[in-house]
Amino acid sequence: MTHAIEVRDLHKYFGDNEVLKGIDFTVEPGQVVCVIGPSGSGKSTLLRCVNLLEQPTKGQVFVHGRELTDPDVDIDAARRHIGMVFQQFNLFPHMTALQNVMIAQQRVLKRSRKEAEVVARENLAKVGVGDKCDSYPAQLSGGQQQRVAIARALAMNPALMLFDEPTSALDPELVGDVLTVMRKLAEEGMTMLVVTHEMGFAREVADRVVFMDGGVIVEDGPPSQVIGAPKHERTRTFLRRVLHPEER
Repeated sequence: MTHAIEVRDLHKYFGDNEVLKGIDFTVEPGQVVCVIGPSGSGKSTLLRCVNLLEQPTKGQVFVHGRELTDPDVDIDAARRHIGMVFQQFNLFPHMTALQNVMIAQQRVLKRSRKEAEVVARENLAKVGVGDKCDSYPAQLSGGQQQRVAIARALAMNPALMLFDEPTSALDPELVGDVLTVMRKLAEEGMTMLVVTHEMGFAREVADRVVFMDGGVIVEDGPPSQVIGAPKHERTRTFLRRVLHPEER
């Protein structure tokens, strides 16, 4: 079976700073993999290298068997199958929620306005903001804006979804609504690679948890092992800092 994502010997430098130091890992179709670790460990850079928002310095990235790091690859065509949700919602402020979810469908997938609107309404309803179609981003809470951003990604029919700390910009009381949408996607079998600091979500929803520190993967395994019984002192130190005593 072809891996959904395969990363081989991935290195990324920013100037003299080596942020990724030879990453090897895979994600299988239908898996939810959560990447955890301290700030500056390379988690977001890894995610951005998977869809070539950052160009790897060295190494290879494959998505569903296609090498994205091949110089001859049509990167725009390859990216069509990869949904991406960022910390910041990146919605167009002058467009309604409905228009934000329609625009890429029309421009990239060449869907008709009518079809794009049907798909947009379906996906906005799916993430729980179907009643906000005519609202502009400034009229929405952060959690609602993030759910519109998820609907926008889903409207492109992606084969996998990348989430880069999707709840970190949200007020605590709004985090749950976004995590509920992500849980539902996981239950439906969406392949997901999630950089997160939400340990409860990682423990409950992830098939695998990857702990990164200092640009390398320190530990990779099921949540019960990586979060519940970590093997490495670096992992234990990190979890002591981020978990409440009752979660340990």
